[in-house]
Amino acid sequence: MISQNNKISSSPRIRIIQKIYGHLMNPDEQILYSKSQYKKFIKDVTEGTLERKDLIEETIIKHLDKDINLEKTDKLLKIILFSAVFELIFKHGTPKNVVISEYVKASEFFLEKSQISYLNAILDKLSKLIRKEWLTDILPLINNKFNLPFFNIFGIYRWYNE
Repeated sequence: MISQNNKISSSPRIRIIQKIYGHLMNPDEQILYSKSQYKKFIKDVTEGTLERKDLIEETIIKHLDKDINLEKTDKLLKIILFSAVFELIFKHGTPKNVVISEYVKASEFFLEKSQISYLNAILDKLSKLIRKEWLTDILPLINNKFNLPFFNIFGIYRWYNE
């Protein structure tokens, strides 16, 4: 039987955080992805976060300029925040509450209690702003370009309200 601690430490979000941290500490090393049922997800989020770091940072600054100073933010907190924001922006199939919950749980391995509370508050605020922006600004552009029914794309109405 898998212990609760072992089950949590094998969480895909924990692996994502570890992989991004490892890459930042050793940028010349290739990121290796071990065989697991979450391999594709871990690879997508890890590489997507690293590739879109500037866009993610712009998004955070745009919405939270007065709430956070990324230059003074702890490296691990920043990694967790960036990977969660990547999921909020690009992984539309995952409800925002699941993203927040999973990263808050994963952060328990890396952060102090006060940092976890701060992360939770920041992610909650960001998730509402990012998903609302997607629904009101970006999705209508896609609908107009491809002439698709607004609420049928990707089950977006259900996705936004979860």
